[in-house]
Amino acid sequence: QVQLVESGGGLVQAGGSLRLSCAASGRTFSSLAMGWFRQAPGKEREFVAAISWSGGTTYYTDPVKGRFTISRDNAKNTVYLQMNSLKPEDTAVYYCAAGNQYRPSTVYTSSFSYAYWGQGTQVTVSS
Repeated sequence: QVQLVESGGGLVQAGGSLRLSCAASGRTFSSLAMGWFRQAPGKEREFVAAISWSGGTTYYTDPVKGRFTISRDNAKNTVYLQMNSLKPEDTAVYYCAAGNQYRPSTVYTSSFSYAYWGQGTQVTVSS
């Protein structure tokens, strides 16, 4: 079992920045592939960013490329999502997810690849 706890959400004006954190426990963190997803009101959950176990491979959905950065600190069992130049359309509940790293350097964009989920943290961007 893996427990995930997100933090760092909040209310920010358009153009501002936030850094989300996700602390993991219960299993060797460095063996896990990690991802961030988000769900806006009335919409389905969507992929945002993913990172391989080593941190050597990352991937982003097009709308956040160049603005968001995913990273991880395996010594602290934590994955981060740095969000810059935020837009109102980034408003959503952001979820951290963890899954098995089946192949080195592989990242996963499907929610079905992740077995463990955090409770979510609200990000609201005002215009």
